[in-house]
Amino acid sequence: MHAIIQKDLEDPRSLELGEVDTPELKPGEVLVEVKAAGVNRADLLQARGAYPPPKGESEIIGLEAAGVIVDAGDTGRKVGEEVGALLAGGGYAEFVAVPEGQLLPIPKGFTLEETAAVIEVACTVWSNIVMAAGLKEGQTILIHGGGGGIGTFAIQVAKALGATVAVTAGSAEKLERCRELGADILINYKEQDFAEELKNQCDVVLDIIGAKYLKQNLKALAVDGHMVIIGMQGGTKGEINLGVVLNKRLTIQGTTVRGRNHADKAAIVAETVKNVWPMLEDGRVKHALHATFPLARAARAHEALDSGEVTGTLVLTNAD
Repeated sequence: MHAIIQKDLEDPRSLELGEVDTPELKPGEVLVEVKAAGVNRADLLQARGAYPPPKGESEIIGLEAAGVIVDAGDTGRKVGEEVGALLAGGGYAEFVAVPEGQLLPIPKGFTLEETAAVIEVACTVWSNIVMAAGLKEGQTILIHGGGGGIGTFAIQVAKALGATVAVTAGSAEKLERCRELGADILINYKEQDFAEELKNQCDVVLDIIGAKYLKQNLKALAVDGHMVIIGMQGGTKGEINLGVVLNKRLTIQGTTVRGRNHADKAAIVAETVKNVWPMLEDGRVKHALHATFPLARAARAHEALDSGEVTGTLVLTNAD
């Protein structure tokens, strides 16, 4: 099959279409012909050598895909069924092997490209702000990177739950997009100190930055607040004032979806489909598909995402 291969491990942009073996199915897996694959910041990290796949998983980049089952293996699923797939790797290819528990239905009214744009963000957002942090109606959530793929989706889910949403972003254009999606409090991190603006107000913080924002996040959290760290764009090491943690009874949690076992991922997928898919289908939450690129132009898609100018998500497509 054709797949994107990184020709030079020292060059994260050396992504070219090449030939590799088609995956062989393990028990409980189906083979999906990929029609569309989402592009995520984790993909950029993997290309830089900073986020390798879990042991035993595909070395091919790509954490989400949508397509058609061409081999149902021993699962009882139907050949020809259109599905989405949450992956540990392998999305940037013609075919990918997927554990049955990580298959998702196509939301009613969605195309395969639109589906590929929401799988990873939907599972990440729901598993973190609700399954981990317990966000509920009437609470306040702070979402960093409000203009990105995770941020634009998290805003909508949080609003659908009845929460007050604060966001940080680095431009007036991105903040305006956040406002359009329902954000209540808009903070330009280049001009404002979000910790001062939100001191002791936030029940949940969804953080993609890491060390750089650690002190400020603690200041913004309310008593019994919960911070979920899902990224480290601002570094990996920082000092923490345990007195603040104790006095406010704070919970600090770091999570990833990719490294979880199949049972954990299946549970996340099931909860996401149960709770988020109805939001997609009735329009409370919309996809944020920014642009599509042919699979062969994966390097160009990475450049676009790395530019910081993308609001929402990018998708690679496989032409018939």
